[in-house]
Amino acid sequence: MSAISHVETARMTAQLEVLSAGAVESIVTGLARTFTRDTGIPVTFTFNTMAGVRKRLESGETGDIVIGTSPAIQQMEQAGVAIAASRVELGRTHTGICVREGSPIPDISTLEAFKKTLLAARAVAYTNPAVGGTSGVYLTGLMQRLGILEEMQRKAVLCINGEDIVRKVVAGEADLGSTFVSEFGLVGGIASAGPLPAAFGNATSYAAALLASGTNREAARDFIGMITAAPQRPAWIAGGFEPAS
Repeated sequence: MSAISHVETARMTAQLEVLSAGAVESIVTGLARTFTRDTGIPVTFTFNTMAGVRKRLESGETGDIVIGTSPAIQQMEQAGVAIAASRVELGRTHTGICVREGSPIPDISTLEAFKKTLLAARAVAYTNPAVGGTSGVYLTGLMQRLGILEEMQRKAVLCINGEDIVRKVVAGEADLGSTFVSEFGLVGGIASAGPLPAAFGNATSYAAALLASGTNREAARDFIGMITAAPQRPAWIAGGFEPAS
């Protein structure tokens, strides 16, 4: 039997650790299962808000790959947290509105219709801006621009992430949920009212990069290459993303 090289041994024993914002969860977890099936390399994810991911890294947590908003990843490269020039664009998703399956689909087609929809709701679930959820920060800023922030804060069901939001909507704790459309599929029983129109919506780009603390760089590059390859475009589209070209 031929000897196994050190590189082959390292690849067989590698386990990838990924710190990721939640917007990509439904897509990358499925792609990771395919990657593991094809390579034998397990992939472990820690999902959080973008601010939560940054806080973990600042506190000394290590990993092989980081996935988050493109500006945040670029800043991590500049700070030396991620390896310079390792950033790969994944695509972008939009903040949208969801309701419990079977409920009437609200009108969010114009800014005025969106305002009326919010004001008519008994309760609205969105990420707590204090925990740094990108879509929640955007939504509160939009409500402030509309002059309804104080009223909507009385109706707010503040959540820790997108999955928490859709669960609250399915459970009836909120009439509406606002998060990235890519997170609507994390829990069954949700119907989408669609993304907010481009005129006032929030399109957010995401990227992946190699962490400087990583010990499995070859496998990490392979994983990023696999999830961004052309055959995976349908998975990104089905998951609510516009994949990067």
